[in-house]
Amino acid sequence: MIIRPWEQKDIEKIAEIERQSFSDPWSADMLADTLRYPVYYTFLAEEGGQVCGYGCLIVLFEDAELANIAVSPDVRGKGVGKALMESMHEKAKALGAERMLLEVRVSNASAIGLYEKYGYHRYGIREKYYADGEDAYLMTKAL
Repeated sequence: MIIRPWEQKDIEKIAEIERQSFSDPWSADMLADTLRYPVYYTFLAEEGGQVCGYGCLIVLFEDAELANIAVSPDVRGKGVGKALMESMHEKAKALGAERMLLEVRVSNASAIGLYEKYGYHRYGIREKYYADGEDAYLMTKAL
């Protein structure tokens, strides 16, 4: 498996995984916008020419935000999420970030478990954060 920045040619496949993974997915246009701004760092997991997953990191000074991460349903549980998380943590550290931040649906037990496995802890809640009214946990990790 290789991890590389995503490119315009990858957007449709990323958008497909996004739709399969989230009830309120980023649109293809939103995903493409990440290629236009220097604060976004994108990560694409690819094996045998197939897109397996992706992540998006925002770095501003000492803070890095894990803005998005998803793994294709057919390869979940095979280390793709781990590879993406580790790549994003390494990049954030290399850019001088001191901590990682993220929001996650309170109902997303599998994502919460993944984040806790990597040392994230809950420090707050955003009420009605998502379009459907669901709350989000705020999580952080020191780098």
